[in-house]
Amino acid sequence: MNVKLLLAGLLALVTTLIHVIAGGQDVVSVLLKTPMDEEAKLVLYAVWHMASVTMGFSSLILLQSSFSRNRQQWLVSVRCIAFLWCSFGLVFLVVIAMQPSSGWWFKLPQWLLLLPVGVLGFWGSSRDVVKNEKEPLR
Repeated sequence: MNVKLLLAGLLALVTTLIHVIAGGQDVVSVLLKTPMDEEAKLVLYAVWHMASVTMGFSSLILLQSSFSRNRQQWLVSVRCIAFLWCSFGLVFLVVIAMQPSSGWWFKLPQWLLLLPVGVLGFWGSSRDVVKNEKEPLR
């Protein structure tokens, strides 16, 4: 078992649940009540669901890869997922950095959950970690 990928998968699953449950109550319900253009509102709603699917599916891949005996088949997938989660976290950091007022680090704390999943994914798929496992990647 690859503990780093297991931790990445579990954290991704927890993050997905937080996104769906808390985001559904705090973000989506407010979004759907706003008096904005209906088409724009529905596009944003669909994007929220796309994020939910992406996070949920990637958490399952990370969990499955952590238990796999054939590490080679998961290498590209895990690294792509790690890249996506790091990119998602960086998007939040850029948005925070572009705000003229301060205090946004914890008003938009998503980066605190997104970046660790990506870093653990990269770490768990690194050659050094895999060399110490019973069945190394080639």
